[in-house]
Amino acid sequence: MNDLVNLRLLGEAFVTLFVIMDPPGTVPIFLALTGSQSLQARARGAWQAVGVAFLVIGTFAIAGQSILDYLNIGIPALQGAGGLLLLLVALELLTGNEKPPEQVSDVNVALVPLGTPLLAGPGAIVATIVFAQGAHTRADYTALALAIVGVHVVLYLFLRFSGVIVRVIRESGIVLITRIAGLLLSAIAVQLIADAVYGFIRDHAG
Repeated sequence: MNDLVNLRLLGEAFVTLFVIMDPPGTVPIFLALTGSQSLQARARGAWQAVGVAFLVIGTFAIAGQSILDYLNIGIPALQGAGGLLLLLVALELLTGNEKPPEQVSDVNVALVPLGTPLLAGPGAIVATIVFAQGAHTRADYTALALAIVGVHVVLYLFLRFSGVIVRVIRESGIVLITRIAGLLLSAIAVQLIADAVYGFIRDHAG
């Protein structure tokens, strides 16, 4: 079996990406952005968001380091940009100034911030690049591909069936989740920005 798939790499990559992309933790933010939409629109948004995330992660798995080198972009810059973008979304959720569903197209919500940088964020991109650099055999590449696909399948299942939560907590619960999601998202954004600042200092100090 190890000749076909590197089971150790498969497990390491799957667990790492699962922890970073955090499917259960994504549900409150997903509901905060799409909770007032119809079941059909929310299901479409889940599929689009996961599809965008898979496209981004897959692209960086294949040519991530080459893309960053070509654009002369470092990991800290990637983290800082993702943090600032998430911070803008978090502030809208915290202040209640997020646009109602009819003013935001499903595709735009799926692209930003759900697909990226929430799901396919700097952490997941960096982890994918590292795993891709450590892959040398066909079994390694197969394991990494299966891990990426597996994590995105789990992500889709969590987002797709988040409607069950909506029926239980109702509109007042959605408002509460929106504020909590904004707080959590702002913390993630600040951490990304802090990591970016630390990375810039480390790179220039070295």
